[in-house]
Amino acid sequence: MKLRRETIAEGIELYCGDCADMLLNLPRGAIISDPPYGRNFHQSGKHGRFALCDETKSATLRGNPPIANDDKPFDPTPLLTFDNVLLWGADHFYPRLPDRGRFLAWNKLVYMEPWDSFSDVEFAWHSGEGAARIFSMMWKGMACDKRGENNGVRDHPMQKPIRLMRWSIEEAARGGDTSLIIDPYMGAGTTGMAAVLLGRRFIGIEIEQQWFDIACRRIAALVAAKEREPDLFASKPQLEASS
Repeated sequence: MKLRRETIAEGIELYCGDCADMLLNLPRGAIISDPPYGRNFHQSGKHGRFALCDETKSATLRGNPPIANDDKPFDPTPLLTFDNVLLWGADHFYPRLPDRGRFLAWNKLVYMEPWDSFSDVEFAWHSGEGAARIFSMMWKGMACDKRGENNGVRDHPMQKPIRLMRWSIEEAARGGDTSLIIDPYMGAGTTGMAAVLLGRRFIGIEIEQQWFDIACRRIAALVAAKEREPDLFASKPQLEASS
């Protein structure tokens, strides 16, 4: 596919393309990403959401567009050539991870009791050594902490909160250099927004045009807001531009 590049600001570069074609030529940086897990999710046709597609689902769902590259087991091997790697969804592909590093957990319910069949916690693997850590922030269905998160509006069905990805960058800093953050599976650009808030350089890659366009808009809006009101973002770095 033809590669498209957008430079949002100095040190903030976004690419619409397949990360598999770019990894060998990227500068060395910290990989922080939420990759496809290999669970065969397809768009459900309802509000742009995704649903697990298996033999129990209808032919209509199986005919809808899948998450790119989610129809096969995720192989983290190409990303492990980087020295500092943090990947969410690690519980889905941990057999293919090295026998080293540490796990991080995201408690999505905080103090609430479980009420459905979906996971209440998500896990990340970090290549650095150190203690396992937990990040607590309510972000499950309608029960979400909307502060600084565009009032809970999600541009991507699998979108993670900015505060979680900011925390991820801060945790990754315990394992090496994070002056350049690289997200090969950028989605709607949340990792890039966290990088902007922390003053890091960022390279984001997204294969799907619709998510790439949203990422460009979100990150550009945050960069502009930070330039307009640097003192506000210095004192409240978790805020997201409302535009």
